[in-house]
Amino acid sequence: MRVAELAEPRRFRLVDGPAPECGPGEVLVQVKSVGVCGSDLHNFSEGSVGDIPSVFPMVLGHEPTGVVLRCGAGVTGWQPGDAVICEPAIYCYHCEFCRSGRHNLCAQIRFLSQPGEPGYFRDIVALPAINILPMPEGLSFDEATVFEPLAIILHSLRLAQIQVGETVAVFGAGPIGLLTTAAARIAGAGRIWCVEPVPHRRDLALQMGATAVVDPKAVHPGEFLRRDTGGRGVDVVFDCATKGGSMNHSLHAARNGGRVVYTGIPSEATVDLEFHVARRKELAILIVRRSNHETEAALDLMREDFSRFAPMLTHARPIEKIQPAFEVLEQYADGIGKLVLRF
Repeated sequence: MRVAELAEPRRFRLVDGPAPECGPGEVLVQVKSVGVCGSDLHNFSEGSVGDIPSVFPMVLGHEPTGVVLRCGAGVTGWQPGDAVICEPAIYCYHCEFCRSGRHNLCAQIRFLSQPGEPGYFRDIVALPAINILPMPEGLSFDEATVFEPLAIILHSLRLAQIQVGETVAVFGAGPIGLLTTAAARIAGAGRIWCVEPVPHRRDLALQMGATAVVDPKAVHPGEFLRRDTGGRGVDVVFDCATKGGSMNHSLHAARNGGRVVYTGIPSEATVDLEFHVARRKELAILIVRRSNHETEAALDLMREDFSRFAPMLTHARPIEKIQPAFEVLEQYADGIGKLVLRF
């Protein structure tokens, strides 16, 4: 089968690999489409994700859709040909965090696409049957890849406890920021500002529900947002970029007693935060770790009206074109929003 390996920073190669076996309780899935995440780009461009170094060669990709090929012993409710989405995180279900319902903090978690756990940039994947869900009818394989990042966004909104009419600022209009903008609009937020330096991404943010956009190269974002709220600041800030000073701009943009949610993953192993800005404002600082029981809610929203998320899906490429596709993504070129790879 075809496998797209990241052989070293900025270099993919297509290799032939053996198809996996289908064990008891597992399904074999033929991968159809995989969305490309910012963490995939971190591995490609930087050779790490935060403080976790890449281990080459590695197989990335964790936003997959596909078709069931085979069911292992003991698997019921599925049959070959079923269109599915695949959860990339495999949980132990018996540690204290799993038992308390916080599966995203599982002490024994396996996350496909991390070092040592090959991801979905390959033709066929074996995974526990509990990790697949039916793909919503009416959606394409490309469209359905949005389930995984959207579930993360819903988790971030639940942590933030957004109330109807509250003001929201979103730093970064990559896929995570765009989905945050759309989900905040669905949740009933009032004014939504999106802070983004790339012009075409600011345009996408407006298409996905932003009230206004801010170019951080033209103004100081925190000062601008305070002025635009009459000196008060924003109720909830989502930092989906965590770079270029956005982590501290977020603190300045928030109102006294506001909430700042860090959804993005900084490139640096350690970061400098203006602690006293947060202290004086008594900010609630929240940090997102993937999703937790939000996948079905994400699928429901997608099934209900996918047009709210469609503008971000700008580029789809065959897996054979993975190298030039990542190069375009790395440069934010060609009007790119969300990249999907097809098998």
